[in-house]
Amino acid sequence: MGYGDKPFLIASAPNGARKTKADLPNIPITPAEVARTALECKASGASMMHLHVRDEDQKHSLDVGRYREMLTEVRSSVGDDMLLQVTTEAVGIYTAQQQMEMIINLQPEAVSIAVREIAPVDADLNALKSFFEFMREAKIAPQLILYAPEDVARFNQLVEIGVLPGDKFPVLFVLGRYTAGQVSQPFELLPFIGASSYVSEWMLCAFGPYENACILTGAGLGGHARIGFENNHLRVDGSPASNNAELIAQAHDGSILMGRKIATGEQARQIMQPMW
Repeated sequence: MGYGDKPFLIASAPNGARKTKADLPNIPITPAEVARTALECKASGASMMHLHVRDEDQKHSLDVGRYREMLTEVRSSVGDDMLLQVTTEAVGIYTAQQQMEMIINLQPEAVSIAVREIAPVDADLNALKSFFEFMREAKIAPQLILYAPEDVARFNQLVEIGVLPGDKFPVLFVLGRYTAGQVSQPFELLPFIGASSYVSEWMLCAFGPYENACILTGAGLGGHARIGFENNHLRVDGSPASNNAELIAQAHDGSILMGRKIATGEQARQIMQPMW
């Protein structure tokens, strides 16, 4: 498939695990708010939603019941032509075992998993292998999150020793997560490119006012994008976005100018499938 024929997958990350209404009054938190946001983002070009749930105090949660409510509400809003992905993000609260148990009980269509959180140095690799084999059998699509070169090395190792039972996997490169001020720059993508032969498709996310610059750099190199209030709420002119859809629209329009075609929901599902 040539460059211009490769669909560009835009995923919306509308809230994340940490920001609350006190930080950003227009951040969507409740299932109804996220469902409305999903419909707006779909209209602006997103074909995937990256979903977090919160408890009654707006704190991060991996509660299965809350996820089921969120997934039902969002699916009812957007229909079938959008991939819905949950997260196992630990936020220093959840163990690797609790992350795996949530996925086993929920059985979503897709999930993002931070390599450093699910496979720390003291991880039970046999349990982890069984977990990924369960995901393969249950047809749950994983996206492995890589924050830094050491995460790429760990990801490579997990594939090579068979803990990740397959040949290639979709990943997310996180730019600038541990940099001063947590403001991402496009050049931070460069160390990730070509660092693993086990990547089927890659996506990136970025923090701060250069989010869109990072995203379009990735688009030009054949990658995909996760965009939204989870990481940034500023438009390219520095003004606050009124909603997540405005950020999606910027990336949509920029990627079109770069010759990329926008992925549909069905194409998003194909892009996010691992080579088990």
